[in-house]
Amino acid sequence: MTEIIDGKVASQDVVAEVKRLSAELAVSGGTPGLAVVIVGEDPASQVYVASKSRMASECGFHSVQYSLSSDTSENELVDLVCKLNFDPQIHGILVQLPLPSQIDTGRIIQAIAPEKDVDGFNFINVGKVGTGELGTAFIPCTPAGAMLLIERVRGKDLTGLNAVVVGRSNIVGKPMASLLLAANCTVTIAHRHTRDLATITRTADILVVAVGKPELVKGDWVKPGATVIDVGINRVPALADGTRRTTLVGDVDFGAVKRSAGAITPVPGGVGPMTIAMLMANTLVSAYRAVGMVAPRFDEAKRSHMDDNRFDVV
Repeated sequence: MTEIIDGKVASQDVVAEVKRLSAELAVSGGTPGLAVVIVGEDPASQVYVASKSRMASECGFHSVQYSLSSDTSENELVDLVCKLNFDPQIHGILVQLPLPSQIDTGRIIQAIAPEKDVDGFNFINVGKVGTGELGTAFIPCTPAGAMLLIERVRGKDLTGLNAVVVGRSNIVGKPMASLLLAANCTVTIAHRHTRDLATITRTADILVVAVGKPELVKGDWVKPGATVIDVGINRVPALADGTRRTTLVGDVDFGAVKRSAGAITPVPGGVGPMTIAMLMANTLVSAYRAVGMVAPRFDEAKRSHMDDNRFDVV
């Protein structure tokens, strides 16, 4: 029977550990601080920012939100980021993307101090992830969460498994491939120019799909028993009670693929909840480092997925 990988349960495990460790840090006089910055009034961004700020507060963090008007200049945003870089109460800085067209997104991302770059997008963290220096890097939250979900199914030892990542974005595809390489997988990165994509995906013991194309991966594209991680979130038209509405689907045809996969993440309820949980984990790690304490790690212990949920803290 195919295992449906419950990202909600996994994220609750991470958040529970963050809350526990945040309380322990508070005893030593430290409180993790997260600053979330949003520019403009994009409805989806507003929802994401609100959920991140709310979760930070629930974790016992010092949480601040900066809501800037859509006509904010690039220099004004850089000035705010620099101010937060030097604020000792702030350990994580998150600038919600996308930004308005008058702002150079790359400049803003690189303005964030690497030690407060809890999104993992600064070139310093990108370089560390790409070269396998994972112990001191901030790993982008979505691939970090996806990796934990894979380890819930496969265990921590992924040595020799074939992994295929469909998608080569800087946010998901490339760091995901780096994490799988660091775990001793044999990794193939596929993208929109890949020829005969279905043949490639059928070789995967672990298949991660992050391209933003609704239900791209069909049932016969997947190797029997494979672990399938669907990162896509796509809103598509749907009929409900005769009324035309929309629904969320992933990049994988869930109904067809779950008949052959060994394990699969649903959309919604799979990778999505893990992204915010790992943002909280990265912020906590930054706070521990800032006060000179040994930072926790949120790697799963080497175990069968039937064991108790535990996280290594080293």
